[in-house]
Amino acid sequence: MRAICLMLLVACLGCSSFTKVLAPSNVRNWSADQSVLPYAQFRGHQVEVHNIRHCRYFQDDTYVVNHFDKTYDLGDLQHVDFFVIPFENMPAIAHTMLSFEFVPESGVPDYLVASVEIRKEEGETYAAWKGTARQYELMYVLADERDAVQVRANDRSENVYLYRTTATPEQARQLLVDVLGRTNELASRPEFYNTVTNNCTTNIARHINRIVPNRLRYDYHILLPGYSDKLAYQEGLIEHHGTFEETKARAYVTPKAIMHAGKEDFSQLIRL
Repeated sequence: MRAICLMLLVACLGCSSFTKVLAPSNVRNWSADQSVLPYAQFRGHQVEVHNIRHCRYFQDDTYVVNHFDKTYDLGDLQHVDFFVIPFENMPAIAHTMLSFEFVPESGVPDYLVASVEIRKEEGETYAAWKGTARQYELMYVLADERDAVQVRANDRSENVYLYRTTATPEQARQLLVDVLGRTNELASRPEFYNTVTNNCTTNIARHINRIVPNRLRYDYHILLPGYSDKLAYQEGLIEHHGTFEETKARAYVTPKAIMHAGKEDFSQLIRL
């Protein structure tokens, strides 16, 4: 029976794809926007983040890749925001991201996005069934919001929802340290992405539960990330602005992202 299952898997995936399931790797012909892995170095209360992505997009598949390094003072970290981007025609499925807000002495906020994604090879596209067949590696993308948010709202015409979380500054720092620790782990020990068990939202939930044990239960709200904002609302993890429906309506930022695309103060403007 095992041999039959193996033969069926080879038939479905093809020989070259089947070899991928044997072990995850950080050495493949990666898509240009995911070819460089980020990592972080901690020095006391400061952290130097390497390979923060800031692509300049002309279309979804036409872009100039840029990366930069930046040192952040953990004492400047004040807030965490939660992004939910539902899939078109499949609102129960969504991509989720975290954005960490630093407020330095200058008073001008700075944002660092952590986006858990499949790491695509050149020409590869996402398919949910492949995500359960060990066909994608997992990647933590660290990016500027003018990249991670703007590309989804402007170039992919996706609906983007931005929620301010109720995390305290200390909780925000603990969360970021945990996220960056995981980023470093993946840079040295690659893992397979899994559509159900190792995706964007399950990783965020695990980070939260490592900071506050058993804070989040695993149910359909996490397995179907399009409902994750409702769970966050019910659990008091995001700020309430009336009912959930009213809170979600207020969180919709796609029109603002389109209006303010390319502006230096893009992140501040989409929050007005």
